[in-house]
Amino acid sequence: MTRKLRIGVIGGGIGGVALARALHRLGIEFHLFERAQGFGEIGAGVQMTPNAVKVLKALGVEEGLRRIGFLPEAMVGRNWETASELFRTPLKDTSIKAFGAEFFHVHRADLHAILCEGLPPAQVTFGLQCTGVQQGEGSATATFSDGSTFEADLIIGADGIHSAVRGALWGSHKPKFTGHMCWRALVPVEQHPLPFVGPDAAFWMGPKAHVVTYYVKGGKAVNIVAVAESDEWVKESWTEPSSTQELVDAYTGWHSDLIQLFERTDPSQTYKWGLFDHDPMARWSSPNVTLLGDAAHPMLPFLSQGAAMALEDSYVLAQALAHFNGDVPAALEAYEQERRPRTSQVQLQARERGKTYHLSTPEELRQRDLAYQKAQAQNPNAVGIRAEWIYEYDATTCRERFAGEPALA
Repeated sequence: MTRKLRIGVIGGGIGGVALARALHRLGIEFHLFERAQGFGEIGAGVQMTPNAVKVLKALGVEEGLRRIGFLPEAMVGRNWETASELFRTPLKDTSIKAFGAEFFHVHRADLHAILCEGLPPAQVTFGLQCTGVQQGEGSATATFSDGSTFEADLIIGADGIHSAVRGALWGSHKPKFTGHMCWRALVPVEQHPLPFVGPDAAFWMGPKAHVVTYYVKGGKAVNIVAVAESDEWVKESWTEPSSTQELVDAYTGWHSDLIQLFERTDPSQTYKWGLFDHDPMARWSSPNVTLLGDAAHPMLPFLSQGAAMALEDSYVLAQALAHFNGDVPAALEAYEQERRPRTSQVQLQARERGKTYHLSTPEELRQRDLAYQKAQAQNPNAVGIRAEWIYEYDATTCRERFAGEPALA
């Protein structure tokens, strides 16, 4: 690049640190602001599907990913009551050929840690919460809770679902409670594998509820994500305490393999939160401000793409800034053209999967399960949750798709 840019990144979650890493590798000046007192990602497991793994490799963390990750044998759909297989998509031996990269399970904190490796400490400020952003003439200025400001050629809001940057640009967007609540928990594993948890990404589907289980930390723990429909509003927070008993009671009558797993959860480390939905945004950017990740497109977890979409956003935005040689408006236009249609589709399809997983009448269940079996018979490698189009995408080839001026960087 010939024009030196100054970039402000608001938020040090997975999307923010991935962007900082991408910018650093391209030699683009950045400063990242995180409201916490240090890096440390909360949460539990996260599925790094092949589209996300392509980005992680391009960001130079493949070695770390193999160190922290777990390669599942398959993605398996199971009946909630009998454990019979609804579909089985091979992954470990076929994912590279089918989708161009592996499929990993990781712990979110481990993923965050490897993305942070090598970030210059002088370019990160902790303990500052962004309170707003103002668009200037050819620049933008972020303001913080202590009264300080930061002016840059571009301010990027990677500050999550309650983004102050989004609020400053587009006003408050109140999310709508979906009527779903979700539990998350980790079960330590002393001897892998557990006799009642296969080495797969397992989707247990039942009436008005579903459960996803998979190994993380190289097989040293099982991650649980359990979703159920609820008439009562549940707080939108990853740290709302629950209990082992509440989790077990919510799944009375489900297969004993799941109940055995639930009973091994730590009551003090079992959490719940409400799932809130957001419609896709019509625009993410002003001339010198933009959004990425949950700040731009918070989505339901039913396709396991929240972190993956943030990683894709981060890579594409950094490449657009380099490609357009400091022309920020052109870079943001290319970024949105590449990212907004895809993330909007993922948001809407995740909403639909939530309905499919929770069918409750016998006829609905029969039709769904027959459709799974038919797809499997036609293509043994068919993804049961119909996500091939997500996994095949390769953000690392984005420059080939940018419209406008040829690359100058």
